[in-house]
Amino acid sequence: MMSMRRRPETGMTKLIIQIPCFNEEQTLPITLRDLPSKISGIDIIETLVVNDGSTDGTVKAARAGGVDHIIDLPRNRGLANAFITGLDACLGSGADIIVNTDADNQYDGRDIEALVRPILEGRADIVVGARPIDDIAHFSAAKKLLQKLGSWAVRAASGTDVPDAPSGFRAISRDAAMRLNVFSTHTYTLETIIQAGQKGIPITSVPVRVNPDLRPSRLIKSIPSYVLRSVFIILRIFMVYRPLRFFLLLGGVPFLLGVFLGARWFVLAYFFPDPGRTYLPSLILAAVLMLTGVQTWFFGLIADLKAVNRTLLEEIRLRQRRADLERRTGGP
Repeated sequence: MMSMRRRPETGMTKLIIQIPCFNEEQTLPITLRDLPSKISGIDIIETLVVNDGSTDGTVKAARAGGVDHIIDLPRNRGLANAFITGLDACLGSGADIIVNTDADNQYDGRDIEALVRPILEGRADIVVGARPIDDIAHFSAAKKLLQKLGSWAVRAASGTDVPDAPSGFRAISRDAAMRLNVFSTHTYTLETIIQAGQKGIPITSVPVRVNPDLRPSRLIKSIPSYVLRSVFIILRIFMVYRPLRFFLLLGGVPFLLGVFLGARWFVLAYFFPDPGRTYLPSLILAAVLMLTGVQTWFFGLIADLKAVNRTLLEEIRLRQRRADLERRTGGP
């Protein structure tokens, strides 16, 4: 039995397909051409382009392609900012479901129906398109490995089972879109999945197809840079949403080293004494390491208390956001 996401005040379900763009004059028309015009269970389909400070004819191409909404940012703010700006604009335009896709036509537009189906059926609030990583010819072996490692790390940090975390092809329900916050300016893909897992937002994944490569990726300028940024994002979000666990693990390293050195000092000093040798430096180092571990744990306790305050502030922000949208759209 399908649980259709219909607006009570209209009895209709609106889907808005948002496309963040930065200098996509050449590829945007191809992307728009392949978007679906009709999906079972969806009454209204609209498109929204976020022009992230493009210096070419991206806006002109969007208008020529019949885009319903264009958000024209005066300067380039980065993919993550463009994504969250698009979510806000889609919500303000009455979207019940938002699909995010790339302007370079990486993803097959025919799979949008598969993306929105779990939301329409009430099985999930976020659906991530899982690409066939092993079969993508223009992905190098190193990139394929890093994609898999990154997805594994996100699954560990979020408690979800999303197989392709870096995929930007995803569908988001109205409620989930209001609950998401993006702190990074680099990318939203990893952060939003970790948030969904930590906030208990139902998330799933469906297999999707990809199109031939039209241009090199602008997000991944180099593999080492991409890896460092991804690791930083994962650690940062883990600290924000699981600070006590993070600092317990972090503090456990020096504390256990201190315990080991302390035990070593005790064994050598009392069972194998050497009158010509002092063990005081080892004892001092053990004490310093153990104190460092304990101090790190206290930082974790303080961060955990602050996390409670952050959760309350996010709840207040969510209620304000819902109230603002009700005033702007005339319904919940």
